Amino acid sequence: MSKYRMRAAALLAAGAVAGGASATALAANADDTTSTPSATADQGRPGPGGPGGRGGPGPGLDPAALAKALGVSENDLTDALDAVRDQLRPDAAAEPAEGESPTPPTDAERAEREAALAKALAGELGLDQAKVSAALDEVRAAHEAERRQDLSDRLDEAVTDGDLTADDKASVLKAYDAGVLGLTR
Repeated sequence: MSKYRMRAAALLAAGAVAGGASATALAANADDTTSTPSATADQGRPGPGGPGGRGGPGPGLDPAALAKALGVSENDLTDALDAVRDQLRPDAAAEPAEGESPTPPTDAERAEREAALAKALAGELGLDQAKVSAALDEVRAAHEAERRQDLSDRLDEAVTDGDLTADDKASVLKAYDAGVLGLTR
């Protein structure tokens, strides 16, 4: 096998590793039909109104960590999320027609949803909106760092096993950091 073909095979393997990470992330964020909609997840993406579990703050956010960052109990946070769920749910007119795929929200829409969540939670919890926004950012950043480290560890294993080169690992991590792997971030 030529060096070019070996490199291409290694990059395809890296893509498979990344695809596995994507499948894992999707499975972790899958809707449980016995749960109620979250106040902040929309089709597996951050934002109000979609699946994500009872009162959970959305994909990538640990309710216990968010409650700690806010200085409130996890029960108080869950109660606040339950209270703001309906007001943050997108209207039915914004939902795709049956058979159509949902359009991913734009960065501006995500920022708008995040601000609406921070404002609503701040009101329910009696906290400053800036404090809630900072806590959301802090917890989300910690989750992102953990996901990246998990991917890096899996890639290290692939390098050790001889399935990838260190350059391949660096390329996959660069693609992950650039957001081009299709992984929910």
